[in-house]
Amino acid sequence: MYARFGGKQWIRQMVFGAFLLPCLVSSVAFLVNIVAISYHASRAIPFTIMLAVTAICLFVILPLTLVGTVLGRNVKGQSDNPCRVNAVPRPIPDKKWFLEPSLIVLLGGILPFGSIFIEMYFIFTSFWAYKIYYVFGFMLLVTLILAIVTMCVTVVCTYFLLNAEDYRWRWTSFLAGASTSFYVYLYSIYYFLFKTKMYGLFQTVFYFGYMGLFSAALGFMCGTIGYWGAAKFIHKIYSTVKID
Repeated sequence: MYARFGGKQWIRQMVFGAFLLPCLVSSVAFLVNIVAISYHASRAIPFTIMLAVTAICLFVILPLTLVGTVLGRNVKGQSDNPCRVNAVPRPIPDKKWFLEPSLIVLLGGILPFGSIFIEMYFIFTSFWAYKIYYVFGFMLLVTLILAIVTMCVTVVCTYFLLNAEDYRWRWTSFLAGASTSFYVYLYSIYYFLFKTKMYGLFQTVFYFGYMGLFSAALGFMCGTIGYWGAAKFIHKIYSTVKID
């Protein structure tokens, strides 16, 4: 995909893509682990386990990412624009305040979050109240609903953006889908304050650290789904454009 858009610094992009999520997870786990060691908690991760995770990142994730990058550049690296694209970007005209990409991104996650709001309570309860969660079929259904709602909302956001003659749809579509994680993290703050009895530095860092990772992973997933849906929508509508 990076090669399709004319990207030249593919090595930097490969390294960034390979280590973004592992570094995020490792940083949070390292911070929580430092606090756990200072409290002599049983949840402290041994140093050998951290070395093993680092070795996995270096000797498993990076080589697989390299193979995928090379194959992607050689097999699917050619541009597949459905119509001719101007080499010089045109100026973006002034538009109404509610059509700004920042506001579209902020509002794009409300409906997807609303589709999983009730299920989030039961998932959080299974995480932090140590209650057994056994309705996995319903969770699968909610996940499918989340994917469909995220895709539909992102397509609508992209349509509004293009209708305002703003071509910056790529990051807007990704962030509009990923903004669901922002509302999930806000809900986790509410859950911590009113639904749990946690206190102290260790429990606070442990809770918000791992809820941040959960929200980030959810944001990456929803952002990818939103971008994919918007890209298919863009390709479909512009494939019907006739240019003489």
